[in-house]
Amino acid sequence: MSDPPPTKTAGGLGTAPVLSEVPGLVSQETTAATGNIQLLEEELSVSKRQVVAGKLRISTRTETHDEIAETTLDRNVLDVSRVPIDRIVDVAPKVRTEGDTTIVPIVEERLVMVKQLYLKEELHIRHSVERETVRESVPLRSQHAVVERLDADGRTVIEQDVTQATPQ
Repeated sequence: MSDPPPTKTAGGLGTAPVLSEVPGLVSQETTAATGNIQLLEEELSVSKRQVVAGKLRISTRTETHDEIAETTLDRNVLDVSRVPIDRIVDVAPKVRTEGDTTIVPIVEERLVMVKQLYLKEELHIRHSVERETVRESVPLRSQHAVVERLDADGRTVIEQDVTQATPQ
């Protein structure tokens, strides 16, 4: 930008100060009586503002697919058998375990001339495990993120499918 010409007073009559108003310039006063020349200096002012250059639209899509799930299931099986004992006892026997069999004594009182505790029978309960393999179709869900880049007018510029699944 070129400097404006120096300011002079007309006819040499006045000594009033003259200010030059140029946008973006800082001036100093000059007077005609002293013959000073006005000096100008430019100042820079920078500002910013936000401008929408584009947008992102992110959506998720959930898909369901079937998979075969296979596992082994255990089922406890109890087999109860009655074992006659027919024996006189002084005290009722306690429940006991021998190997995989739990023995539950069954007693009764019988009236004889003398009262006696009589072991009538025992219940032998044998524990065993049966295994069975089961296959069943199970629906599984997975999500995909779809990322769309939009320009300032809202038009799709880039569409990207992010296929990293997140298990639920």
